[in-house]
Amino acid sequence: MTSTTTYTSRVFLLDTLEVPGGTETVLPGGRHLFPLLPRAFGGVRRVGVLGWGPQGRAQALNLRDSLAGTDVRVAVGLRPGSGSLADARAHGFTEDDGTLGDWLTVAADSDLVILLIADAALAAHHREIFAALKPGAVIGLSHGFLLGHLRETGGEFPPGHGVIAVCPKGMGDSVRRLYRQGAHVNGAGINASFAVHADPDGRAVDLALGWSVALGSPYTFRTTLDSEYRSDIVGERAVLLGAVHGIVESLYTRYRLAGDDEVTAYERSCENVTGPIARTISRSGLRAVREHLGATGRDVFDRAYTATYAPAREIVAEIYDEVADGTELRSVILAEQRLGARPMSGIGGSPMWSVSDRVRARRGSRDLAVDPFTAGVFVATMTAQVDEFAERGHPWSEIVNESVIEAVDSLLPYMHARDVAHMVDNCSRTARLGARRWGPRFQAAYEQIAYPAAANPADPDLVAAFGTHPVHEARAAAAKLRPSVDISVT
Repeated sequence: MTSTTTYTSRVFLLDTLEVPGGTETVLPGGRHLFPLLPRAFGGVRRVGVLGWGPQGRAQALNLRDSLAGTDVRVAVGLRPGSGSLADARAHGFTEDDGTLGDWLTVAADSDLVILLIADAALAAHHREIFAALKPGAVIGLSHGFLLGHLRETGGEFPPGHGVIAVCPKGMGDSVRRLYRQGAHVNGAGINASFAVHADPDGRAVDLALGWSVALGSPYTFRTTLDSEYRSDIVGERAVLLGAVHGIVESLYTRYRLAGDDEVTAYERSCENVTGPIARTISRSGLRAVREHLGATGRDVFDRAYTATYAPAREIVAEIYDEVADGTELRSVILAEQRLGARPMSGIGGSPMWSVSDRVRARRGSRDLAVDPFTAGVFVATMTAQVDEFAERGHPWSEIVNESVIEAVDSLLPYMHARDVAHMVDNCSRTARLGARRWGPRFQAAYEQIAYPAAANPADPDLVAAFGTHPVHEARAAAAKLRPSVDISVT
């Protein structure tokens, strides 16, 4: 799946990232590149952003700010009756100056049309949007879901139109907040991947890179649209969201049954994953989680790691197959049809989530240490996803971003501030559906397979393989490109 095609830019100076087995090309961003944006956006006089969800709002505002003073204008297109109209107006997009309007009208008048409406809505309405495009307009995506849907239904992108993607590795709120911090702090922002799916006139690479720079991405990595949607959707269902929920629910129950009170059980499960474990991986890598433990703690970690790896890998592989063959995408579209008649229920009803406020209230009074059993389970799950992506041919920059960096530097900090259940219930509809479907699968596998097996001695070969795993080299290389400002939660 990894593309071996090299790419060049006529506008930006590219850099090289050393990864296991070779190199990848990346673009270091920064506001010093903003004067190059008119060249990168050559031929584009109007950017139409369709949608005003978290990504739509953030990207429209960042693009407008970055392109201020150029000939490129940014407009927002909304569907009739959209509840986002007032908020878009409050942010300075108005009908009077042509920067706010009906989505199909904005699409018809734009040279770059960025599709940021919900996945299921895009699957239902893409034909209308395609029909409205002016000749030669470029289609922009921040997620490859539509490609998977087109393949599943026998459709295709319209000929004669460029198709590019820029995919920020964080939520829309972070994309906007860190962009604004970047005005004062060099290197602030959210890294992004980019893809060129169709390039009929040879300008797609520079346009995609310019779009990423304009969003404030400190670094931009290359992927393919096919690789992006597979890794993104699988990751949401596995270590980014679904597996995390399954891990903490199962561990909380395990610790309660072992005699821990509810606060201690929460601290050893959810609080540990989102706090000290995530921080250690973010700052020092996966191997450091184990290395910072004593001899007894390492034995507990090893037993949990080797007992968890195989059942976690099995589920990640199953998710991947169902994403790749369209089953998971169909489930999202079917769910959207059902949810038109009834709302989706929340997942925070189990007893552990009533404890989260008390745990957060006492954070300042104690220094929580890494729990070795919890760490072994979590790191095994993360490594299982890494290995599945590597076996399926994903580039290392994408593997470590979708499996490690986005988790510990973007999503887990939000979970730490709000709790995991709150995060799942407030993410995108596609991610929320996937986490609800697969989280219980991870939970059952851990309770029924992994935790009983953890009573046995650790598998020394699996422990040794973890110690020499190429993910450590890849993460260290990607960590050099880490944004200079941590994601904050307000």
